[in-house]
Amino acid sequence: MSETGLKGTVPGSKEQIGSFTFGVLLLSPEMIVTEVNPAAEGLLGISASRLTGRNLLDILEVQQDRIRQVLGEPGAQMLAREIDIKVGDKRLRVNLSLSSIGTFPGWRMVTLSDATQGERFGEQERRPALRGPAVLAHEIKNPLAAIRGAAQLLSRKADEGQGKLTRLITDEVDRIAQLIDRMQRLGREKSEPVSPVNLHASIRRALETVKISADNGVTWSEEFDPSLPPVLANQGALVQVLVNLMINARDAASASDAPQVVIRTRFVSGLVMNVIRLGLPVRLPIEVQVSDNGPGIDPALRDYIFEPFVSSKSNGQGLGLALVQRLVRDMNGRVSHERDEAGGWTHFRIHLLMSR
Repeated sequence: MSETGLKGTVPGSKEQIGSFTFGVLLLSPEMIVTEVNPAAEGLLGISASRLTGRNLLDILEVQQDRIRQVLGEPGAQMLAREIDIKVGDKRLRVNLSLSSIGTFPGWRMVTLSDATQGERFGEQERRPALRGPAVLAHEIKNPLAAIRGAAQLLSRKADEGQGKLTRLITDEVDRIAQLIDRMQRLGREKSEPVSPVNLHASIRRALETVKISADNGVTWSEEFDPSLPPVLANQGALVQVLVNLMINARDAASASDAPQVVIRTRFVSGLVMNVIRLGLPVRLPIEVQVSDNGPGIDPALRDYIFEPFVSSKSNGQGLGLALVQRLVRDMNGRVSHERDEAGGWTHFRIHLLMSR
């Protein structure tokens, strides 16, 4: 219950726990979940009404034997980072803490946070920028321009057979130049300015671009929440992010007999994403999800797909998703990946700030 102080109403314990950026579950001495905050509902994908009254170990399938053993020990406390759990069909990597409540013997508190994107976000902010691409770009682009110019001059005097070779040279030079451009964008130090952006207009613009380039017989579906407010983003960067994710989804789905890509938007009610930037919690209630029914990313690569030069495509350069992560991070957002093996879908989710 709230209390009144000199400055008016003071939030009570329930309101304070409800505002936490990490999931909180209150456990009875019998390991029964009795209270759940909104962040835990969002992270686990289960409502409070379905969580309360159940044994914690019936909800969380913990992969590590030692962690599962400690959770089951009366009065045990622990702090574990990056542990794998399963909640129904959903697999998560989380940071978990288990602590006792001193004045209530046997009662304990569990906290959960997303280890794949949340706290690593801050670590990524502290990493030095990719300076290599910026240093190499100037040295590589100048000779590339000379090679392209020489090929164009040769093409004027070339016969049909030689013309194919000169066109090959110019095409390959252009491809390498585009690769350098993308590397430069990864290495830049300044973020693009953000402002209120119509999310659905940006999605449709990106979708039009992708459909013009190639469709591959893919069925595109939209499931939009028309009531969403503008997001705080850079429109050009947001469109680029969406184009990259849609192209990846289209290419992945094309391996299916009936390729499908679904684009969804929604307001994540009551959910606070575990992103810490400059020491402050960042609420990211606007979600865009790009899903495809392709075979999914190689499990060996799933933990590294946002790293530069990591790709599951045979001809991939491994810069697309690295660029996506950089652009989303510049907009104070986050991007994550999930594979639903049971349903046969791959989901990429972007969470963004709501423009006020």
